[in-house]
Amino acid sequence: MYSAIAANKRQTWLLIIVASAILVGLIWLLGRMYGLATTDSLIIGTVLATSFSLFSYFFSSSIALSVSGAKEISKAQAPDLYNLVENLTIASGLPMPRIYVIDDVSPNAFATGRDPEHAAITFTTGILALLAKNELEGVAAHELSHIKNYDIRVMTIVVVLIGAIMLVADVMLRSTFFRRRGNSENSGGNALLIIGLVLAILSPLFAQLIKFAISRRREYLADSSSALLTRYPAGLASALQKISGVAQPLRTANRATAHLFIANPFGSHTTRGWFANLFSTHPPVADRIARLNEMIK
Repeated sequence: MYSAIAANKRQTWLLIIVASAILVGLIWLLGRMYGLATTDSLIIGTVLATSFSLFSYFFSSSIALSVSGAKEISKAQAPDLYNLVENLTIASGLPMPRIYVIDDVSPNAFATGRDPEHAAITFTTGILALLAKNELEGVAAHELSHIKNYDIRVMTIVVVLIGAIMLVADVMLRSTFFRRRGNSENSGGNALLIIGLVLAILSPLFAQLIKFAISRRREYLADSSSALLTRYPAGLASALQKISGVAQPLRTANRATAHLFIANPFGSHTTRGWFANLFSTHPPVADRIARLNEMIK
């Protein structure tokens, strides 16, 4: 299991490096299209990529909590939930995260925070009402596993990088269109514009595939880590089964934060073909349950 965690981190950071390279390359090409020197374009690309990453590192947690409509609760307000999470944090060796609740009947949960010392776990009122204690323990352990494996830090950086790539690609696409209209006789410029057009179209697609791949890997890993923490894989498997049986989407569902949740917040849990799954933030629920059941044997 520990080797799987190490492999997950290596592969995730490799994908982040690829995404960063795509962003730097796009900004460099955009700079060249506007006549900036190669060195200037590379410097601007690197600075912007770093700035986007730092912003996500420090502020994405508060943004995610605000967008989802989460409200922090105290031990006095929800003693049973607080004690459940506290017992798991003691077992995992983590500091106690802040606990938030979203007033929504859709059963879901997510963790956020750049490191264990700044972490928070959020539950919807729907998941608190739906699950039995051992099932809720599985969900809480899943979210704590994201925190312990630093998945939250990685994914917040990835999301902002992907957003930056899509923004730059959109600017490049618009720039390519207008510059091509006014530069039809410059063959060298036309070649650069064609390259820019192709990259502007394909880069967001590749960037999204990278984000989805990382998101799915971290869900599988958190499921396994949860089972190790609770020593009861059946609890999380049963929780996922119940959650998948509710098609009610989260009212505050947002594509920018969908990857954070334990289940698709848009209420779609059906098994699809392999191609459609490439564009999914979550692995098929049936596959996740099957893997957990394998741990029971």
